[in-house]
Amino acid sequence: MAERDTRLADPVRGTDEDVESPPLRLTGVGVRYGSTTAVVSADLEAYAGEFIAVTGHSGAGKSSLLWAIGGAVEADGVVELGDDRVTDRAQAARLGIEVIPQGSALAVLLSAHENVALPLLARGIPAEQARRRADAALASVGLAESGSHLAEELSGGQQQRVAVARGLALRGRVLLADEPTSELDHDNRERVLALLRAESDRGAIVVMATHDPEAAAQADGEIRLDDGQVETVRVPRS
Repeated sequence: MAERDTRLADPVRGTDEDVESPPLRLTGVGVRYGSTTAVVSADLEAYAGEFIAVTGHSGAGKSSLLWAIGGAVEADGVVELGDDRVTDRAQAARLGIEVIPQGSALAVLLSAHENVALPLLARGIPAEQARRRADAALASVGLAESGSHLAEELSGGQQQRVAVARGLALRGRVLLADEPTSELDHDNRERVLALLRAESDRGAIVVMATHDPEAAAQADGEIRLDDGQVETVRVPRS
């Protein structure tokens, strides 16, 4: 798919407005669950337009790091987006930090379209605009004809693509994608990676957790977690 075809179009306002995300900074971020340490004192800086892969084996702490950035788990240290310190999930969402969770986390008794549109309505997007934005997002992931299907009627890969569409439709300044290609075949994996790249091209920061080395290779930079320890593998190209 050509890059320009991956941009979500809003029939009300045309193509997406570019954003210029402020810097994302992690300083000494650690995540613990009881006596188990998932992430050990992570430091990271990411800037507008960057696409960062977080890699490591299963259980290495990738999801915990993303959820700490998104304010969804209690963490040591500091997560900042520009001048704002991330304190919890609701506040992170207000700052424009959006999450594509592993396993889709869809409401199974709602339709694919409702799963994408309802978060937009909750953010105050007018109903007609939310409908059109949800339609465009589903079309971008190849599910234009599946919007009326209940989430529970969709395959695992289709559910994952609905979750990707939901994250894209929110048009955040930071997009955290947790294993967004794990349930997908080759063609749909490439489609989703192109969409994530388009998000960074419009000025968002994209941070993707993945165990897939081919997916990670398409990111600008890579950090690897090994039992919670963070190692920089590649820095984003300048």
